[in-house]
Amino acid sequence: MPPRISVVIPTYNRAELLRRTLDSLTDQTLPPDDYEVIVSDDGSNDHTADVTETFRDRLRLHYHYEPDLGRRVAHARNAGARHATAPVLVFLDCGTLAGPDFTRAHADAHTGRPTLNLGYVHGYRPWDPTPGLAEAITTRTPKQVHQDFKDHPGFRDIRHEPLAAVDFDPDRLAFPWLFAWGMNYSLRTTDFHAVGGFDERFVTWGTEDIELGYRAHKHGLATHFDLTAWAVEPPHERDTGEMLASAKRTMRQFLDKTREPGVELVWASLELDDPLIAEGEHRTLTAWTDQARALDVRAEIDRHTADAGGPVCVIGCGDDIPDTLPEGSVLIDFDAELLAKAGGGHARHHAIGLQIPLPDDSVQRVVVTSRLDGMWSTWGDVITAEARRVGREVPRTPAQRST
Repeated sequence: MPPRISVVIPTYNRAELLRRTLDSLTDQTLPPDDYEVIVSDDGSNDHTADVTETFRDRLRLHYHYEPDLGRRVAHARNAGARHATAPVLVFLDCGTLAGPDFTRAHADAHTGRPTLNLGYVHGYRPWDPTPGLAEAITTRTPKQVHQDFKDHPGFRDIRHEPLAAVDFDPDRLAFPWLFAWGMNYSLRTTDFHAVGGFDERFVTWGTEDIELGYRAHKHGLATHFDLTAWAVEPPHERDTGEMLASAKRTMRQFLDKTREPGVELVWASLELDDPLIAEGEHRTLTAWTDQARALDVRAEIDRHTADAGGPVCVIGCGDDIPDTLPEGSVLIDFDAELLAKAGGGHARHHAIGLQIPLPDDSVQRVVVTSRLDGMWSTWGDVITAEARRVGREVPRTPAQRST
């Protein structure tokens, strides 16, 4: 009979970490015939293949190898998924250790509505490793480690606090996909292929997993945070500075691919090294969008663009645009409904203005209207800097004078 789930493990030159992960998968409460394990090797030149072979008699195991063409974790996950035979795909990082109910919990999570199931990851705190965990994991099983450390605050998943605030229900948040970390999550195989799998253009560390989570969310999948599908992430050597820098680069890549205010807020919050503020900022934006809907800025735009002498960019354009706006101008607004009504045949972008999709010095003038007042206390400096980047002139508009 076909397995209930396929566990896909991408790996590259991490043979001994892979050994621990595979060993944890031999100790599951789900019967071994109900799950298969696919090791997707992205070009290892160590003894990864030999380690995998030693588990042939203990796991329903498949090994897939592709030549080393650089870091391609998204590609490796997709390759593993293509070899899967189960109706549910579980993605587990190499080095992450599955708890004994890991496979059963992921299998059971997909008996109802389509769901992206996010498994709890104990010990994943790259910037604040759990004291004693690295030593314990070498001699104790995941179940024993869990028993030893379960009451230690430093053993908690780094996502624990923000999700505990919503009773571990990510769908109560504006950005549930922000917590979709691919070290431990699952979805139905049909849903995975329906949203297009992982985007293989992400080739450095970070974001390819939450970007898939975003598409799954937009596709209508519920997002569930599963405390029973837990795993343990042992501390290991990481360049956390480079991780953060890479996450910022790949989040910008996500924004360039998906231009909308929510993604823009998450990107800008990460640039401030605090992505979790995006949730509160989204609430502010939502309230301000309603409050500012009737705000007429036509006179502001006319006053600051009539003598521009070239294309302008209007941030917070609203729906009533002067006919005198120069040809080649660009309109930006966070209210999609109003932006759709803005006339004149100008280029439009549904955005706040935290990152303007225009080259440096590409317009004569940038006008920031008072429709940005409600976002100004947090983002005024960011918007002003962007305006000065793309425009040769930035007059002091009502929004800027409010600081």
